Amino acid sequence: MIIDTHCHIYGSEMENAEQIIKESAKNDICVILNGTDPLSNNEILELADKYENVYGALGYFHTIADEVTEEDISLLDSQLGNDKIVAVGEIGLDYYHTKDNKDNQKQLFEKMLNLAQKHGLPVIVHSRKSMQDTYDILKCHDVVGSMHCYQGSAEMAHEFIKLGFYMGIGGPITNTNNKKTRKMIRKIDIGHMLVETDSPYLTPQEKRGEKNTPLNIKYVIRKISEELNMKENEVVEITTQNARDLFKF
Repeated sequence: MIIDTHCHIYGSEMENAEQIIKESAKNDICVILNGTDPLSNNEILELADKYENVYGALGYFHTIADEVTEEDISLLDSQLGNDKIVAVGEIGLDYYHTKDNKDNQKQLFEKMLNLAQKHGLPVIVHSRKSMQDTYDILKCHDVVGSMHCYQGSAEMAHEFIKLGFYMGIGGPITNTNNKKTRKMIRKIDIGHMLVETDSPYLTPQEKRGEKNTPLNIKYVIRKISEELNMKENEVVEITTQNARDLFKF
């Protein structure tokens, strides 16, 4: 089995979501669908209940930081008790598009981390142009998890690893000009890596121009195996066990 630890395969993101889920199952791929708002969280709950190879992470993303209400937080709190929900995510900080609502982003992130602590769940964290703030907040909470699509340095990766985090490696590692990520994975142990696609986004270079799907996880695995001089089946075995250890399924 291969575990795609981060993707967005549901109706509000992909019109053929259920077909893709079925194809993934046929290829022995288990997916962790990540929510970003109440709509996607509800879609994930329905799909996780319907398909054996689907698990979920529920959360509120930085994009709705200015509009989340306490009622929304209470709703999410009640949903996190579902047996097939294995993490709080996708959550985090993003200063790439706007820095105007930094405080609201941080407050929402803190609330998500508090819910993760309450439910004993790991977190799946997005951090773009906000790495230091992300780290400073995480180190003040008793949580472990995944740094989704980690694009930072090896030195910073080691700091997150000390907190109990794995580095999520996805399609960007296949990009010819992305030497930074390939250098980073050579400096950390594969025991601290997870594989992901972020479908339908971040399509590997081999399928550039197409919408990404969990079936493209093979290109991520291939590139990791090349960079670490390992067999592909070894990469699958270790990263799958890493995911099982973190997400407890």
